[in-house]
Amino acid sequence: MATEWSGLTPEVMMHLDRDASESLGFQLQNALRTAIRSGQVQLNERLPSSRRMASDLHVSRGLVQNAYEQLGAEGYLSASVGSGTRVAFDSPLFRSSDPATAVRDDLEFDFSPGRPDLNSFPMRDWLWACGEVSRTASARDAGYGDARGHPELRRVVASYFQRVRGGSTDADNVTICSGFTQGAGLVLAALRARGVTSVAVEDPGHPDVVDTVRRAGMQVVPVPVDSRGLVVEILNETTASVVIVTAAHQTPTGVVLAPERRHALLGWAKERDGIVIEDDYDSEFRYDRQPIGALQGLSDRHVVTIGSVSKSLAPALRLGWVIAPTALVSEIADEKWRTDRGSPAFDQLLLAKLMESGRFDRHLRRMRVLYAARRNALVEALQLGARIQPTGLAAGFHAVAALPPGADEEHIIKEARRRSVGLQGLGHYRVQSAGAAPGIVFGFGDLNEDAIRRGIFAISDLLC
Repeated sequence: MATEWSGLTPEVMMHLDRDASESLGFQLQNALRTAIRSGQVQLNERLPSSRRMASDLHVSRGLVQNAYEQLGAEGYLSASVGSGTRVAFDSPLFRSSDPATAVRDDLEFDFSPGRPDLNSFPMRDWLWACGEVSRTASARDAGYGDARGHPELRRVVASYFQRVRGGSTDADNVTICSGFTQGAGLVLAALRARGVTSVAVEDPGHPDVVDTVRRAGMQVVPVPVDSRGLVVEILNETTASVVIVTAAHQTPTGVVLAPERRHALLGWAKERDGIVIEDDYDSEFRYDRQPIGALQGLSDRHVVTIGSVSKSLAPALRLGWVIAPTALVSEIADEKWRTDRGSPAFDQLLLAKLMESGRFDRHLRRMRVLYAARRNALVEALQLGARIQPTGLAAGFHAVAALPPGADEEHIIKEARRRSVGLQGLGHYRVQSAGAAPGIVFGFGDLNEDAIRRGIFAISDLLC
């Protein structure tokens, strides 16, 4: 669909060469044809009025009118009273980019994990925060600021992290980023500059973590995860001095790092003068027991915690934070400055206002109730339809269902897709997959209870 510019005289870049042998009218006609064929202006887009085009190009209005009439006769343009002159030719170069003609994934039930309920975004509260920030922000807030982020959001995040996650920090140790991927990239770049060449990761673990480590130019060292979390004994056998973990709710298994392993992991970091990078991605959503405190609260010298609002609010906000030891903060901030000159200041102020006002906490309480109901619907559907007891349900909005030994994950996923159900297998998360037990990771954040039940019913025979 063409963009409908709100102004009556949208600009189009045209170039006429007054030293060329061709007449200006001939040049304008060719320039317009090229712009239409290349997709510079697309089907149904309005061109500038002949008066505006003539003024912009410093030519007579009659010359422009003649060009428009010629291209209208050739089928490139159409003109009507009240609608102006519009493109009538559909360039084949740009048809595939039109959302109306692009290939779409028409899954009826998509259980892909990691997606929050976007329909529940607190838009009224966000608009309220927009109004408050618009009223109180200063001109200084519109300029380049501290690479670590706006002081107001850093102060609020530090306070929130201490209150909700049991951390130990202040605003000086907080760097605002666009989410976990950027935050981890900043930390790894700083560590790479210090000479770190390898990073241990959970196996299974999120594939984006593996990709982030490799993009930082470092070697991936997979360490297995069992029912008590990362196997620290095996980590001790590696030469790595940096490890990335999801301690409070492991991705994808959902297990919690056991207390004795938390202490063992921090002992490992202290002994090697290493760094634990803690991905605190969905810790706000716990259901059956008290929240598990952040590792950073036990060791602020050896733990970097990265959090964001991608799961709690929406990924599109692109706001997160890195809470780092004092010795690393300036290097992380330098990387952030080189990367993008800092995150958007007004968005940071909006989030700070939302969090400090209590509206963020209220939203989280409401979402816990909603996700808990969806979790229960998934458990009931799997138990009734496939006689499977899912695991990893204490937090977040995904669960794991183990498949019978020898089950073919890929076949099940393909057959489910044929039935308009999207699934993701445990194999997607494994670094070393040989001999691994098969399973399916079910995300339930972006599906209502009825959709969850109907989706599981459609594939229950595949899971037995």
